[in-house]
Amino acid sequence: MNKLHDNRFPNENSIYREQRDKLLGEELKLRDKLEKVATQRRQLPVGGELPQDYVFDELIGGSIVKRQFSTLFDDGKDTLLLYSFMYAEDADKPCPACNSLLDGLNGSAPHIRDKVSFAAIARAPIEKFAEWGQSRGWNQLRLLSSSGNSYNRDYFGENHDGSQQMPAMNVFKRQGEQIHHTYCTELLFTAPAENQHPRHADLFWPVWNLFDLTPEGRGPDWFPKLNYD
Repeated sequence: MNKLHDNRFPNENSIYREQRDKLLGEELKLRDKLEKVATQRRQLPVGGELPQDYVFDELIGGSIVKRQFSTLFDDGKDTLLLYSFMYAEDADKPCPACNSLLDGLNGSAPHIRDKVSFAAIARAPIEKFAEWGQSRGWNQLRLLSSSGNSYNRDYFGENHDGSQQMPAMNVFKRQGEQIHHTYCTELLFTAPAENQHPRHADLFWPVWNLFDLTPEGRGPDWFPKLNYD
């Protein structure tokens, strides 16, 4: 293999460098593949038109405000990302994995919303969802409740009878007066390899990617918790 760069770390040996360069070659291929997939994703035609102007609940200054789907687009932005957060109406606590994901996205939210509109949606009543978000310090996330509409069922934030919540990121595009669905993290619906995480949220959930950099890797036993000792 040709030398890929001249940087060397203190006391590294030739065996390490040979294996690291092989891995670096694979990382280059992976980067190219990620770019090709991202291009293909951007080139998708618009999907189905929004079937109804869903009405969500949002808590503003202690009062519940009704928000139509069509008003969720920030000024000057025609793309909307909605994350379905697994928190059922009668659940005491939300999904630890979804919680981990939103803990990270809270910090990223101002950067995300500088380019596109973004919010998290839960089936739980808005007071309950907002209270949980406050306990986690989510001061940058827009939180909405779908307790009064069928958005979760229609866009796979839950199963067909509502007995099981499901995590999903959906993307919508506004074109004039019409709103179309453009993308969902559908890897969730496919069967992963044995002992493999579904990976449907990998691209926006940095915890797993950081673990992938370590000698231990993700491992089969670790999973996010709401709190750690």
